[in-house]
Amino acid sequence: MNKAPEPSLSNLLKGCQKNDRKSQRSLYEHFYGYAMSICLRYADTRDEAVELLNESFMKIFKSIANFDITRPFSPWLRKILINTCINHFRKKKMDFSDEYDAGNNLADGEEILSGISYQEILDIIRQLSPAYRAVFNLHVIEGYKHEEIAEMLHISVGASKSNLSKAKKNLQHLLKDYFKVEYGRIAKG
Repeated sequence: MNKAPEPSLSNLLKGCQKNDRKSQRSLYEHFYGYAMSICLRYADTRDEAVELLNESFMKIFKSIANFDITRPFSPWLRKILINTCINHFRKKKMDFSDEYDAGNNLADGEEILSGISYQEILDIIRQLSPAYRAVFNLHVIEGYKHEEIAEMLHISVGASKSNLSKAKKNLQHLLKDYFKVEYGRIAKG
């Protein structure tokens, strides 16, 4: 049975600009995995990530008429996703200023290497406080500079740098704990 060819991205975008529901659904399905991977980095739960993803696509469909289809779509989509996630935290009135950290005593330069899966990494990053996780994601994964992060989160540049440093230290601690448990299971097995 021959299946109809998939429409090009350009045709999907044109259809979305005309509020064509089929085009909107196809665009959503086409970018679901990419968009969800971004939302999962910022959300506390998968349900919250789906909520952020859907809210982002509503914004996309409302403003897509103004999108220039000769430009790359993925960076525009990514920016809307990230801004939606940041706005979500603002609505929750999260304090992104420098958070108190109980302190971790990992030596500088201590490294942990292993065959850890992407999902396991996401689960570990989700254990960071929302403020640390947001700054970590924006700087390390998305590539924003501290000045840009400070502006996005309404914090000082120093708070952004401090939160990143503490996020990294917390991640080292979380990874160290993770591997203690994993290696303990392997040794007992």
